[in-house]
Amino acid sequence: MKVVKFGGSSLASGRQLEKVFKIVTADRERKVVVVSAPGKRNPEDIKVTDLLIECAESCLQNLDPQEKIAAVVERYASIVQELNLSDRVIEEIHDDLLTRISSDKSNPDRFLDLLKASGEDNNAKLVAAYFQSQGIEAHYVDPKEAGLIVSDEPGNAQALPESYERLYALNERSGILVFPGFFGYSVNGEVFTFSRSGSDITGSILANALKADLYENFTDVDAVYSVNPSIVRNPKEIKELTYREMRELSYAGFTVLHDEALVPAFRAGIPVNIKNTNNPSAKGTLIVNQRDNTNGPVIGIASDKGFCSIYVSKYLMNREIGFGRKLLGVLEDYGLSYEHTPSGIDDVSVILRENQLDEKTMDEVINRIKTELHADEVKVAHSLALIMVVGEGMRQNVGTMARASKALAKAKVNIEMINQGSSEVSMMFGVHEVDEKRAVQALYEEFFIPVTV
Repeated sequence: MKVVKFGGSSLASGRQLEKVFKIVTADRERKVVVVSAPGKRNPEDIKVTDLLIECAESCLQNLDPQEKIAAVVERYASIVQELNLSDRVIEEIHDDLLTRISSDKSNPDRFLDLLKASGEDNNAKLVAAYFQSQGIEAHYVDPKEAGLIVSDEPGNAQALPESYERLYALNERSGILVFPGFFGYSVNGEVFTFSRSGSDITGSILANALKADLYENFTDVDAVYSVNPSIVRNPKEIKELTYREMRELSYAGFTVLHDEALVPAFRAGIPVNIKNTNNPSAKGTLIVNQRDNTNGPVIGIASDKGFCSIYVSKYLMNREIGFGRKLLGVLEDYGLSYEHTPSGIDDVSVILRENQLDEKTMDEVINRIKTELHADEVKVAHSLALIMVVGEGMRQNVGTMARASKALAKAKVNIEMINQGSSEVSMMFGVHEVDEKRAVQALYEEFFIPVTV
């Protein structure tokens, strides 16, 4: 049995939904279909989820939401009209939106989750109605009734352990099951969403719970590429990579999959196949527990902007018990999370997402580090990009770090920070944002373009 998930671009229009129908019905093993809210029909379009967020914000500001409601309903109406479905589908979606908008607003975060979740929930009802109109036995599945129980964390819900046993019962149902992604219900029956792009997480949870043979994730690209196509033209496709490799690449900027999405599938050892709705015959990329390292040390290169570094130096730091705890304690007092802490004998750098810090907070943090930790030097480097070089093959290859450093030096890119994970599956380089593209291109040429004699 296969669980198959379709992203927003795959469900943005009636024409796209026709493609989804053909894909699902072409394989009898595709029993459970997880759907996102309708995405963009073109680059200038707006995703339904973004329209719903605007609608919720209008309500919370006591503004008239009618224009926003109409924009959301119009998106579904255009799909219904394309597919010649009954107007009753739109009436139900409109009534559902009005019910949600009239709900309690005393907790803005919970109200926002309730409205956001309607994008996937109503689209699942629409998709099920279309399948039924084509003579296929299909059923919308209510996550609450099915037993997807999550923690009560608005925008960051986690599936509770009991969900998996409850969801397993879906195996007993007949026909194609259409399940809305992105949200679940708390023990108290309230709606909570996963983090953004969380429909991937729903698909992974269901694959685990139903003990699926394969989790297919359909998007708008033929495969996962070894590097961002906007930085390197026509990059190589990745045919197969491990969960660990995908996790590292997702963290550093790969957007094909949500970086938390694979955890449930990974725990159950279920392979994940990334495929293209617009080109379903393409094999795509298979994500597995283990693979043969026959492609060299590096499988992919990813990069992400928006970091800063707090460099702290103190003579005999290594002798001072509790120095690291005190340093991170200062950050904790300001609600700051850190990404990495590369260190030396007498110095340490703390890498953070720059959007967490305003100028006032930064000044206070620096002052506390100087006065409370008696640091000899504290410096902040802004506008950094982190570049991740990933590959299970690094464990068996000598000199990968040397090759990467040489390539960056040849491209005249100054390395601000180097960090290698203890898993030996990734190397991270910190560079100035202005050097990001040049650095990625240099690394791609080093590891993916054969040397010609």
